[in-house]
Amino acid sequence: MSAVGATAAYLNHPGDSHRDRVSFLGAQLPPEVAAMPRLLGDLDRGTFRKLLKLVVSSQQGEDCREAVQRLGAGAHLPEEQLGALLAGMHTLLQQALRLPLASLKADAFQDQLQELCIPQDLAVDLASVVIGSQRPVLDSMARQQGAWLPHVTDLHWRVDVAISTSTLARSLQPSVLMQLKLSDGSAHLFEVPIAKFQEVRYSVALVLKEIANLEKSCQRKLQD
Repeated sequence: MSAVGATAAYLNHPGDSHRDRVSFLGAQLPPEVAAMPRLLGDLDRGTFRKLLKLVVSSQQGEDCREAVQRLGAGAHLPEEQLGALLAGMHTLLQQALRLPLASLKADAFQDQLQELCIPQDLAVDLASVVIGSQRPVLDSMARQQGAWLPHVTDLHWRVDVAISTSTLARSLQPSVLMQLKLSDGSAHLFEVPIAKFQEVRYSVALVLKEIANLEKSCQRKLQD
C-alpha cells in the first residue's frame, strides 16, 4: 500500500464509527509514519523486532549506528528502506510516549495502529513498548535528555501595607511581595498589587480547570 493509502486509512470520514477518536499522532499524520505500511509489506516479524529494539535502545541514549549497519546487511535491507523504517518507528514511538500512560489502552492503541494499515502482530510489538515494562525507563530517559527551561524551586512571599505615600498622608494599600528562586540559581523579587494578584489567581485557576477538562475529554476518547 502506498503512503497515500495509509493516510486515507488514517483519516476518519463523517460516517465513520471512530470519528470521535483522538489519535496519539495528532491531527496531521507524520509523513514518515504514513510511509511505514508500504515499507513493512515484505518485512518479517523477526527483523521488525530487531529494528524496534534498536529504536528503543537509541531512545535510551545508546549509540546504535554499527548495529543498524549490521542489521541492514544481514537482512538485505536497502539503506533507503532501512532509514525510512527507523524514522517512522522513531516518530511513532516518540508521539505515543508523549501521552500519559494512564490515557493509553492496549486495545485502543493497537486498533489505531491497524487503522494505519500496520499488521496486527507488529502492532502488538509496538504496544508492548509503549505500554509494557520498558515504559518507565523510556519516560525517565526522555526527562533526562529533554531541554528544560529553569523551573521554580522555592517561593517566598509576604503582604506589605503602605501606610502613607508622598501624595497621601494615609494610604493603607496592601501589596504582595514575592521572591521566586529558580533551578538555575537565579532569584527574582517583585511586587504585585492586590488587584493584579487576584487577576493572576483567577487566571491560573481558570487555566488549570480547562486543562483538567481537556485531559478528561482526551482520556475518554482514547479509551473508546
